Amino acid sequence: MLRLFSALAAFLFLPACTKSAAVTPELETRWSNKGLYDLTVNDISGAPLELSSFKGQVTLVVNTASECGYTSQYEGLQALHQELGGRGFSVVAFPCNDFGGQEPGSSAEIATFCTNTYAVTFPVMGKVQVKQGEGQSEAYSLLGTHTGDLPGWNFGKYLVGKDGQPIAFFGTRTAPDDGDLRGAIDAALAQ
Repeated sequence: MLRLFSALAAFLFLPACTKSAAVTPELETRWSNKGLYDLTVNDISGAPLELSSFKGQVTLVVNTASECGYTSQYEGLQALHQELGGRGFSVVAFPCNDFGGQEPGSSAEIATFCTNTYAVTFPVMGKVQVKQGEGQSEAYSLLGTHTGDLPGWNFGKYLVGKDGQPIAFFGTRTAPDDGDLRGAIDAALAQ
């Protein structure tokens, strides 16, 4: 029943799946000479992870939630990761409880859910705040500043190039097997 309600709520909020980031001169200055791979974040176990470990790869950064109507996108994200991983591609998930409280679990619960429900092998980071304001993740501050877009719901996707610079933002409704997304990934891998 909760999943049905979540799916209905997601459908009703579809127009808000992408939100414009308020890009201030302060944020432009802060992030002008930085890319995603210049940051350090915490992984799902709480250990620091230098995103420079992804330098030279194309990444798809996704804000995820375990109780969302779009949670089944984990399956497609895992398929992309498996298919393209050998070509220098990785999905990187950032669980987020910002939208509808749909990621209420602890890090251990999130990790168990991802592994047991969707056999996720791509990196999952610690839970973050995606929404702009005090407490926003540095990763999402940078991504929003560079693209002008922030997720307005769960499963927003940023394609990040081999140099750590964001290439494009794809909203919630863009499925992992979407032709435009796949074309952008293939083009980024070819560079």
